[in-house]
Amino acid sequence: MKSAEFVILDQYAEWEGAYLSSQLNQREDWQVRTASHTKVVHSLGGFKTQVDDLIAAIPNHLDLLVLIGGNSWNIKDSNLHKIIANCLNDGTPVGSICGAVDYLAKEGLLTGYKHTGNAQYLWQKFPNYKNEDDFQEKQVVSDRNLVTANGTAALDFTEKVLQMIGFSESEIRMAVELHKLGFYAYAAKYGNPYQG
Repeated sequence: MKSAEFVILDQYAEWEGAYLSSQLNQREDWQVRTASHTKVVHSLGGFKTQVDDLIAAIPNHLDLLVLIGGNSWNIKDSNLHKIIANCLNDGTPVGSICGAVDYLAKEGLLTGYKHTGNAQYLWQKFPNYKNEDDFQEKQVVSDRNLVTANGTAALDFTEKVLQMIGFSESEIRMAVELHKLGFYAYAAKYGNPYQG
């Protein structure tokens, strides 16, 4: 069983991980877990969420680490920094969206990766952000084992993370294009996805 750990801090943006987590959680070969600083967090939309793991207890081996954005990423956390750095260094797939990318920039964890985010000017005062030329003004950027996205790119983020972890083109089309196009436009283009 493969394991995906979603880091959701208090005031997390629940829509940013919803498409991705639902695709993984519906499969028998993936398990979705959540982690935060406290056992209960609240989303920006008011969802009260009980997490599976405290950040310090995130398992050493993961098949995917996902950092969901929100309003609480202006933090200093040596455990979280170490977990992310280890994943990036050992080739574990990492997806980061919205405010979580700001954290990567602040911590110097984008070094060596092409990336995007909400706005690069937000990072000008981060002394550890040293690879400004690798920033791309795109909704989502995938570079080796890291996918970064801005906060308006939940579907694009889902698509690139699924590609990174080896989903087939048809699985990704079903997961993403159905929501991008809407049911009727999707059915007109590809056929009804719910009829055998």
